[in-house]
Amino acid sequence: MASSFKQEAHQLLVIPGPIEVADDVLYANAHPSMSHMSPMFAGVFQDCLTKMKQVLYTEVGQPFLVAGSGTLGWDMAAANLVEPGENVLVLNTGYFGDSFAECLQVYGAKVDQLGAPVGDKPTVQQIEEALQKKKYKMLTFTHVDTSTGVLSDAKEICAAVKRVSPDTLTALDGVCSVGSEEIRMDDWGVDIVIGASQKGLGVPPGLCVVCASPKAITAFKNRKAAPTSYFASWNKWLPVMEAYGKGAAAYFATPPVQLIYALQASLATMTTKSPSLEERFALHRESSRKIKDTIQSWGLSLVTLNSDAAANGMTAVYTPEGLQPSAIVPRMLKRGVVVAAGLHSEIKTRYFRIGHMGLTAVDKSRGDVDTILKALKESLEEAGYKCKA
Repeated sequence: MASSFKQEAHQLLVIPGPIEVADDVLYANAHPSMSHMSPMFAGVFQDCLTKMKQVLYTEVGQPFLVAGSGTLGWDMAAANLVEPGENVLVLNTGYFGDSFAECLQVYGAKVDQLGAPVGDKPTVQQIEEALQKKKYKMLTFTHVDTSTGVLSDAKEICAAVKRVSPDTLTALDGVCSVGSEEIRMDDWGVDIVIGASQKGLGVPPGLCVVCASPKAITAFKNRKAAPTSYFASWNKWLPVMEAYGKGAAAYFATPPVQLIYALQASLATMTTKSPSLEERFALHRESSRKIKDTIQSWGLSLVTLNSDAAANGMTAVYTPEGLQPSAIVPRMLKRGVVVAAGLHSEIKTRYFRIGHMGLTAVDKSRGDVDTILKALKESLEEAGYKCKA
């Protein structure tokens, strides 16, 4: 049945998440209802925890799979790793840096933000200078900020923290990067990765994915005050995840059973089938380059100011002079392609965003990249802009 299942025809979803979902993943998401305490489900959950560690290149990290959006991961980081009054440095590359900072402040953290011009990222020198001025409990950064398409260099950031302030925890917001960008948690020294099911992991929305290093778990266990959240507390969730990690069910709050089955199907493809993880990341880079190069050859500009700061799973594009996103997005929709309007407040009416994660980037037989570019060129020309190439 699973091999014969095909989802119905639909518009191509290429926003920066949710993304297209494979037939086998969608079929797994339709799994019959079953007890979350059953041995069979415990084995599926255990498999997901094991495979998530593979995706993040960690042998020692502790994954958490909890019902919720990626935003819940901010709460987990803030509630469990930072005590009220402690300092946190937020590297800001767009809308989601602001939001993470706001979340941290809700939990009592004293937040400093280190920003950059729209489309760029703070330099290593700026990061090191900030870390030298004050003792920070944690440094956070958005690996890919979907409001700008900026990709932060996680390896470089973590190395800077290790050099200047090795006690500081590093928190990577990978909601728009887990599964589409390389994250080597152990090698780079990332202490907490925050993700979600609906982007690079290629699963329907509704599952928060977090992974914590031993250093982060130790910081949590050594805190003086209790976590400042009930639902997000690792006092509640850590025993549950440790139990499922051993193949035994445990309970605090009901997991999204069907989404766990869907995640297992997607992770199985990512970790046990061709292309390999490394090849998947290379295919994301290839698809990204094709889209960006083509769009720039038409005379359009990208929001990202430098190629080394450009995400591989999405592209943010300035509209031509005299046109707003409202002239492009509906025309793309008319051609069966769903892209997203702008989000960053400073440039919201001047750009739009294309997602190219998961199937769209990896499965060339679908022809998604060509479909996107064809629809975009036709939409631009219908709106009155003549593409240069």
